[in-house]
Amino acid sequence: MDDSRSLQSCSSCDCDCDINGIEQSSVQNRRVVFIKRPGENNPPTVDCFQCEDCEGPTLADVKNGHCIVRTLYLSIDPALRCRMNSRTKVDYLAAFEVGQLIDGMEGVGVIEVPTESCHFKKGDLVTSVGRLWPWSKLFVADQQDLAKVNLPPAYSPSTVLSCVGISGMAALLAIRKKGEIDRNRPQTFIVSAAAGSVGCLAGQIARIEGCTKIIGICGSEEKCEILINELGFDGAINYKMESVPDRLNVLAPEGIDIYLDNVGGFISDAVIAHMNRGGRVIICGQISVYNTDLPYPPPLPEKTAEIIAEKGIKRDRFIALSYKDDIDATVAQLSRWLQENRLRSKETIYHGLDKAPKAFVDMMSGKNIGKMMVRVD
Repeated sequence: MDDSRSLQSCSSCDCDCDINGIEQSSVQNRRVVFIKRPGENNPPTVDCFQCEDCEGPTLADVKNGHCIVRTLYLSIDPALRCRMNSRTKVDYLAAFEVGQLIDGMEGVGVIEVPTESCHFKKGDLVTSVGRLWPWSKLFVADQQDLAKVNLPPAYSPSTVLSCVGISGMAALLAIRKKGEIDRNRPQTFIVSAAAGSVGCLAGQIARIEGCTKIIGICGSEEKCEILINELGFDGAINYKMESVPDRLNVLAPEGIDIYLDNVGGFISDAVIAHMNRGGRVIICGQISVYNTDLPYPPPLPEKTAEIIAEKGIKRDRFIALSYKDDIDATVAQLSRWLQENRLRSKETIYHGLDKAPKAFVDMMSGKNIGKMMVRVD
């Protein structure tokens, strides 16, 4: 995307940067540290985290090819819940050590201090590339772990996280790599956690890619209304107030062809029971079991497993980070759709780094619509 506004100057980020101070001596910094495991069968709480002052990095801490980054926005993601246990149950994320600085899945920031050999300039807007993003106002990064972001005039830096970042990539790649959409015949697509960061994009992308009916499952009437009235879903189910099987019979009497599964549990059992022969289940997350000691993905009930076998349903696990070679093309595609107004993102933003623990806890209990993030003031 072409940048045509001054998003990349320090003054545009509304921060109180003291660049000279960073270059000459230590400055005040703030970070979030992991201090307590919640227990495998318990939900996370804010007292699992500690917000603390610390010394910021200086030029003495920066090797050639590295730079000092100031965080603007932090991505808040369910996958961090796995890292809070001593065993993550996934092979692509390491467990947090107690006392460790939290590093999240993604972030957006500005270059404060580049070294002479760094290809970024002071004030460049950047995001992460295949690395974790510290929950810290300031940090040192290798330039190889960052990518410059060029935004058109109408978009906030938060758009990087809500649309063209890991959530958008997960939605698009899951559908293209595992969905097997056939444009030559009508197909019904359903997504659980449909008002979340991946779900709200996945429904729109499935439509663009050729599905003829889009249904979302979520946890409130407000979310259902947003899915239908703002994001173009054909139907929505409030699983907290409605019978999922009964509503599926009404909304999709023809059956379900493709299911993007973000939750697991009884919702997924109901959807799978309603699927057509040869249907596809794409496991993108299992948030219903993140606060349990069950393995990931969890074992299926016997009846559900029998349905999958009898109907020849494909059920595949999807991990976006397995497709690193597709990142550039995927980001470019998402960016085009965004600029063409074919894709809309939703955001829930908490303000201040100290709100990051609450944002995470609230996101895990479904209080977000779209991408949950923190603006680091």
